[in-house]
Amino acid sequence: MKILYAIQGTGNGHLSRARDIIPILQQKGELDILVSGIQADVVLPYPVKYRFKGLSFIFGKNGGIDLIATYRKSNLRQLYKEIKSLSIADYDLVINDFEPVSAWACKMQNKECVGLSHQAAVINKKSPKPKKKDIVGKAVLNNYAPVTAAYGFHFGAYDKNIFTPVIRNQMRESKPENKSHYTVYLPAYSDEKIIKVLGEIKNINWQVFSKHTKKEYSVKKIHIRPINNEAFIESFINCTGVLCGAGFETPAEALFLKKKLIVIPMKGQYEQQCNAAALKTMSVPVIKSLKKKYLDTIKDWVASDQQIIVNYPDTTQRIINMIIKKHHNTDNKKSVELGDGVYSIKKLKEKSLGKILNQLGE
Repeated sequence: MKILYAIQGTGNGHLSRARDIIPILQQKGELDILVSGIQADVVLPYPVKYRFKGLSFIFGKNGGIDLIATYRKSNLRQLYKEIKSLSIADYDLVINDFEPVSAWACKMQNKECVGLSHQAAVINKKSPKPKKKDIVGKAVLNNYAPVTAAYGFHFGAYDKNIFTPVIRNQMRESKPENKSHYTVYLPAYSDEKIIKVLGEIKNINWQVFSKHTKKEYSVKKIHIRPINNEAFIESFINCTGVLCGAGFETPAEALFLKKKLIVIPMKGQYEQQCNAAALKTMSVPVIKSLKKKYLDTIKDWVASDQQIIVNYPDTTQRIINMIIKKHHNTDNKKSVELGDGVYSIKKLKEKSLGKILNQLGE
């Protein structure tokens, strides 16, 4: 079986989740990886066959998307060429994590495209939504990367095709400590803005991971650090609490590790407004922006002994098996189904005879 796994490269969450999904897909057949987007700081430790510019949103410095920079970086003519250049006819299964090039290529070539993303869960009618409607934001989520079948990850299993988050093995196997610092990741805010507000809260050690600096420096007890995946994970695992945007992976992992959590949804970002609505139902404090008028809320959060209990079991293997069983090309004579999933003949040969006999006997 030949699989294409297409991943959105804007932000770090998609690629972080992919690091755990890719090894499972590699067991199932011949896997090609596609990444589009230009705003990620996480590097995949796997060969990427297709790299496209795609369509990325550029983070601003005042809490939202920089629309001018996004427009300047966007090239719809190039995007169309990328879509036309991608041939997906030979793939038995295309799995898409909110990635536009492969999604539109499948649509134009009348090919099934299986969505496996957080966004697929956000747009589900049963998922929490903000009180304020955003017609444009909703339209973007629905049409950015169209799929023929949708499976999603969210903070809760709100519907039958919605699953709890993929928590990286690196987090599951970690041994969290409390080293009395707070980890901050607010990529849509400038360092100056973060320092101005957090500097008002005395006797707190803040470790800020910034997209806007290439050097490490400190102001008072605010330690500004450039984005580095390993450094961020070390800080994150050993912090007291996390102040971040209302994305998905970072808040989900903070909850999993039982860290105190407060979020600021990005302005004009409908997905994050939906995430904030979901987190509110879980008693996670949400503030509209990083301004001094919200200092009391941040101070109350710092002084609190907040602990929110979640149950996020490791179900990634089961989800992938279910998707392959339901959506792989049944006319493909080069694959066979066993008790734990669907395998190519090549991969099947790599499995031990004992495992094969055990599975056939189940």
